Amino acid sequence: MLSTSSSPHIREDISVKKVMYSVVFALMPALFGAIYFFGIRAFYLTAISVISALLTEYLFEVITHRKITIDDGSAIITGILLAFNITPNAPFWMPAVGSFFAILIAKQLFGGLGFNIFNPALAGRAFLMASWPGIMTGKWLAPIRPSGSTMSGINSTLHLDVITSATPLNVLKLHHSQAWVPAALNSGEVLKHLFFGNVGGCIGETSALLLLIGGLFLIFKRYADYRISLSYIGTVFVFSWILYLFGITKAGPLFHILSGGVMLGGLFMATDMVTSPVTPLGRWIFGAGGGLIAVIIRIWGGYPEGVSYSILLMNILTPLLDRTTLPRRFGEVKK
Repeated sequence: MLSTSSSPHIREDISVKKVMYSVVFALMPALFGAIYFFGIRAFYLTAISVISALLTEYLFEVITHRKITIDDGSAIITGILLAFNITPNAPFWMPAVGSFFAILIAKQLFGGLGFNIFNPALAGRAFLMASWPGIMTGKWLAPIRPSGSTMSGINSTLHLDVITSATPLNVLKLHHSQAWVPAALNSGEVLKHLFFGNVGGCIGETSALLLLIGGLFLIFKRYADYRISLSYIGTVFVFSWILYLFGITKAGPLFHILSGGVMLGGLFMATDMVTSPVTPLGRWIFGAGGGLIAVIIRIWGGYPEGVSYSILLMNILTPLLDRTTLPRRFGEVKK
């Protein structure tokens, strides 16, 4: 069997479909954890989001007479990640609308997979946040397992009567001036719940452990670049630590990397192959810049969380980072 082709001649069994479904597989631990902590409603919201993403992509490609690509797995990922970024008690129409915007506006109108500038799921979340901020930042659903004991422990630690009124980041934003906040948020009890996921928050962001399992799998398979994840999460850790030492934030670095969407964003959102730089140096800068912006928004911004907007802002800089960090060819001389 003779195969003739132009260079490069390196052959691998990696395909777009294989990478995409590997990401779907890596997201399953966090999805199962969401169902465990928040109940079957988390599954329904995720299923609606995925179906909306697939249906939107299919109808757009049929209407525009393009090749049908819903089997490549990219729309499934967008649907899951979009659902992961909304509250578990969101109305059922919300993930449908968010996925519709993510696929149609942020992906297909830019040319489809490989041409989109922004991460579609994050663009969809930003659209929902701008359109229905009351629902996206309103009353949160407390985990239902284990029944009572764990959450009551957090309630007593945080001096809150009802944990559903705020996520840990909302506690930091709204109660930062109170004397009990530093000891409460930095306690081993709270950090343990943040690590395992038994806290209020968006569907797929609460369990750092389950997200790490999936993220490390992608890094091991080399479907995600460790440089982006390490620089993003590491920058959040270091910068929040500096601010903590100077008393600017009352929460320590462990709280900042385990709470909110830092793990979800650093492991699954920022590492998106299409919207992140291709050069090694560019990826280090991309992750570090995103982590820096996330902490700035958390501490000085109007919202308690800044992960989504930090990655979207760095998506804008991706072409510039690719151009300015391109390695020099051997023998190349600057003009």
